[in-house]
Amino acid sequence: MIFINITNTKKNKDFYQDSIVLLEGAISNITTKLDMIRKYKVVKGDRDPIEYIVTRVKSEDSMKEKLKRKKLDVTLENALTKIYDAAGVRIICAYIDDVYTVAEMLKKYKDLKVIKEKDYIKHPKSNGYRSYHIVFELPLDLAGEIKPIYVEIQIRTIAMDFWSNLEHEMRYKKNIKNQQLIGEELRRCADEIATTDINMQTIRKLIDSSK
Repeated sequence: MIFINITNTKKNKDFYQDSIVLLEGAISNITTKLDMIRKYKVVKGDRDPIEYIVTRVKSEDSMKEKLKRKKLDVTLENALTKIYDAAGVRIICAYIDDVYTVAEMLKKYKDLKVIKEKDYIKHPKSNGYRSYHIVFELPLDLAGEIKPIYVEIQIRTIAMDFWSNLEHEMRYKKNIKNQQLIGEELRRCADEIATTDINMQTIRKLIDSSK
């Protein structure tokens, strides 16, 4: 399993200050749990349900922009208590059923409290976006003091992630021509990807049943 960290710790420390330790600690806690899930499934004779993991602490610029968009004061406290994705973990799976397997196993950890949960796979966004989102509250023990930290988990298939990365690039890139046409094409591709994900999962189950 591959871990990819896209956090610019030096720059983010200016905004998050000492709390950067809590955010990175929360991410580390989640990735440790995911490693345990992976090893448990393999020991039980099942497939590893995770292809790779991407982690990040939300950048200072992105956090400030989001606080302003939600009409909140740009403060560290609001960033940590009113915005739930300062710490983020994206889990990439090969198949749709792996997404739900990982989500359910994470929810069984007693120290993880579900704050929000949205299934954009069964209920896609209007633009075609598909993914499974969970926000957990995780208590961290820092020198004897318990600090609750929010972590946003996004779980999706490889195909969903590929689509999401392209859609994200279009959404945040300035002066793109034919945005409506591109958006329509992305929506069409999202539907095709969803069908392909289902077909690939069906084929895999047929292969498994023939063993």
